[in-house]
Parts: sequence; C-alpha cells; structure tokens
Amino acid sequence: MTVDRSPTFLETRGLGRRFGGLTAVDSVDLMLNAGEIRAVIGPNGAGKTTLVSMICGRVPPSAGNILFDGADITRLKPWERVARGIVYTFQITSVFRNLSCFDNVALAAERSLTLQHGLRSAFDTRGLVAPVMTALQRVGLEARRDELAGNLSYGHQRLLEVAMGLALRPKLLILDEPTQGLSEAEIVGFCRLIRDLAGETTILLIEHNMDVVMELAQRITVMADGNILAEGSPAEIMANAEVQRAYLGT
Repeated sequence: MTVDRSPTFLETRGLGRRFGGLTAVDSVDLMLNAGEIRAVIGPNGAGKTTLVSMICGRVPPSAGNILFDGADITRLKPWERVARGIVYTFQITSVFRNLSCFDNVALAAERSLTLQHGLRSAFDTRGLVAPVMTALQRVGLEARRDELAGNLSYGHQRLLEVAMGLALRPKLLILDEPTQGLSEAEIVGFCRLIRDLAGETTILLIEHNMDVVMELAQRITVMADGNILAEGSPAEIMANAEVQRAYLGT
C-alpha cells in the first residue's frame, strides 16, 4: 500500500467534547503527517481516549472539526470513516469470542471488501484466505488460526484485534493501549510489527509503556486535563520540565 505523503494527513481544529459539566477534551489542535508514528501520552483522565474516539467517530465532538486525507469528516458515521481508511483498535478487546482467530480476521477482511465494493456479490470471498493469513502471521498468531478467540490469553486477544485492524487495510491505524497484557517477548514482537507497518500506514498510538513510546514514536503529544501540554520528539519530551512534573513524575 502506498502512503499519501501530503504535509497534513490528519488535523483537528478546536476539537472539544463535554459530558454535561465535564470538559473531557478542550479545543485541541492536532496535526499528523502521513506515514508518521505519533504517540499520545498523559495521565489517566487526560482526554486521550476521548480524543481518538472523536477521530474514529465513536464519540461526536461538542465543538471543532476533523480533517482527514483532504476532507472534513467531522459528521461522518464510524463505518464511513472505516471506508475512508480509519481503523481503531479498542482499549478493551472487542473480538468475537465464539469464533476462531481466522474467522475473526476474515470478518474484518470481508467488511473491508464490502466497504470498497458494496454488495457481497461484487467480490470473491475465496480471496480472503491470503490476506487473513498474512494478518495473522504478522501478529504471530498464524499457528492459532483455528483456536477460538475466547480461549486466547488477554494479550493474544489484543494481538488478534490488531490483526483484525490490519485486515481492514487502514490508512490511519489508531491503537489504544495495544501492549496492555502483553508479555515482554510479545511487546518486542509488537514493536517490530509497528516499525514494519510504518512504511504502509500512519499510526496514532495511545500507550502508557514509556519504553514502547520512546522506541516507536517519531513525535509525541502529551495531554493533561483535556489539553495538549506539549509536543515534540522523544528527546524533547523527555527534557521538558513541565511534562516531567505533570506526567513523568520527575
């Protein structure tokens, strides 16, 4: 897949979300370049998940706009955003527990083709096998293709969800706490996968594991109290005294 290298691939302008009297995200301006790996970090309650939920369409904004790949997508439904290439893996796993790993990924791959071609009769489902197995192989689950998703460990369910996201052929892949529940060896494999994907898609990563953030992110956005506190390279963020006080605890 060829990644569009236009200067600004994703942009939020004055994006905000209120829940009654609580302001979860307050007029956030975020700019993300195509092909970039961007990490969003911050303490619990900083607004990170609400921000990406607005980007993928799960939560409507109270204010502001979202521009993606040259178009205003603020009012698009979630499935319309998936059709445009925005894929979000949830902080809590959302696999189909009673289906096999293969079938979980096949459903995602079929949805991708349906969104591209419309009616199911417009494509041959026999062509799903190769992309499904490729997605499972990339996350290290090809040997578990016939195992029920509900029988997997929590960490493996997280990896299965990433495989489902890959099967949707994302232009923008949003990962919310993807290494939660993974073993050290699985985290190493996950980091290898993300580096490999960087040439194919743009990645927006919410992650608490700072070792993972510092290894993968080209730029880091730090949120606190619904606002962007700082942005910069990993070295710049580590050296930022305000970030150290608010989040890194030093």
